Amino acid sequence: MAKKSIFPDKNEKPSGFSPGVISGNVLFVSGQVPVTAEGELVGGGSCREQARQCFANIERVVNSSGATMDDVTKITAFLVNPEDYSDYAKVRLEQFPDEGPASSTVFISGLVRSEFLIEVEAFAVLGD
Repeated sequence: MAKKSIFPDKNEKPSGFSPGVISGNVLFVSGQVPVTAEGELVGGGSCREQARQCFANIERVVNSSGATMDDVTKITAFLVNPEDYSDYAKVRLEQFPDEGPASSTVFISGLVRSEFLIEVEAFAVLGD
C-alpha cells in the first residue's frame, strides 16, 4: 500500500522520520514534543503547558493532512512523572471536551531531551 509523508513545514523536513504518514485512510502522527516549529522549548517545568504544545503540534500535522482534530481516533501520551498525569488529563479534556479518542498513558523514565516531560502521538482516520 502506498504511503505519503506529511510535513507541516515543507522547508523544514527532519531527517530519518516524518511528522505524519498517511497509509490508506489512516494518518499516523509521530510523537510530538513540547517545542515550537522553530525548535524552542515551551513550558519549562510545566507539564500542562508542555501538553498544550504537544497537542498544538499534533494539530499542525493533522491539519496539514487535510483533517481536523475531530478525526483523531487514538492518542498515546508518554509521561516522565506520574504526578503530572492530572495536568495532562486536564489539557486532554480541553482538547477533546466531548467524545474524545481512545487514549493510553504510559509512564517512562525519560524522553529524548531531559527537559521534556511529555510526548504525545496520535492516529486519525481520514475521510468518511
